Amino acid sequence: MIRVLLEAGRPKQWVKNGFVFAALFFSRKLAEPAMVLRSLTAFCTFCLLSSAVYYLNDLCDLEADRAHPTKCRRPLASGRLSIGAAKVATALLALAGLGLATKLGVPFALIATLYLVQNLAYSFWLKKVVILDVMLIAAGFLLRAIGGAVALPVAFSGWLVLCTVMLALFLGFTKRRQEIVLLGEDASRHRETLTSYNLPFLDQMISVVTASTVMSYALYTVSPEVVSKYHTNHLALSLPFVLFGIFRYLFLVHVRSDGDNPTRVVLGDRPLQVNILLWALSVGIVLYAY
Repeated sequence: MIRVLLEAGRPKQWVKNGFVFAALFFSRKLAEPAMVLRSLTAFCTFCLLSSAVYYLNDLCDLEADRAHPTKCRRPLASGRLSIGAAKVATALLALAGLGLATKLGVPFALIATLYLVQNLAYSFWLKKVVILDVMLIAAGFLLRAIGGAVALPVAFSGWLVLCTVMLALFLGFTKRRQEIVLLGEDASRHRETLTSYNLPFLDQMISVVTASTVMSYALYTVSPEVVSKYHTNHLALSLPFVLFGIFRYLFLVHVRSDGDNPTRVVLGDRPLQVNILLWALSVGIVLYAY
């Protein structure tokens, strides 16, 4: 039962909560144990809350998941986990997450509460609204990143907001595209908004956010405020890794027909993993060597 409960909480998806560490990394506080502990607490908070949200989504989408080619194997859809147990787990995880959030102060607790409320609205109503559904997914990533800054606390810049939102929109629209490719004519049975999307439209949206993501990061690396803050203009040297990461992901989407699960893509593609590591290493050298 414990294994099934853990599986329903989708621990592999916790990698998304890594966005909370962005503020710790870019504020150059990796060597401060107290700050690292606060970031880890924020990470655990979002892990608890995101698992509560996954339980809630599975409860709301139970019938659609049972008809889905891969989601039918989830604990709730397959019948390995009862609806009653899932409801109890949802409530306990949400309460535990909000309780842990209070350990980091009222501002962070408010961010955590907003994250939970936003996902409740998404699960019950707003996931049926075309375009807004992807924008709300992006908002979830943004709240993680802002929460990471508030937890320390350090100031977060507009660049953090812009780059996070653009990257999240990129992942969201590619996910919708690949859902249509995977499900074909049955797409609308599994996700209502897919009836309003089509491949040409999504390809246009992906083109827009791809260019916006690259340009946002490029402008961030050479902006006067960033050069002044870090006392170097060498951060632009990390741009090739961002380009390769975006291009590699597009390759996996369009050539390998992957991308319906961004977490699985990142955890399953070795070149992408190596590239992320090299990007973090290059940025780390620039930030911590000056």
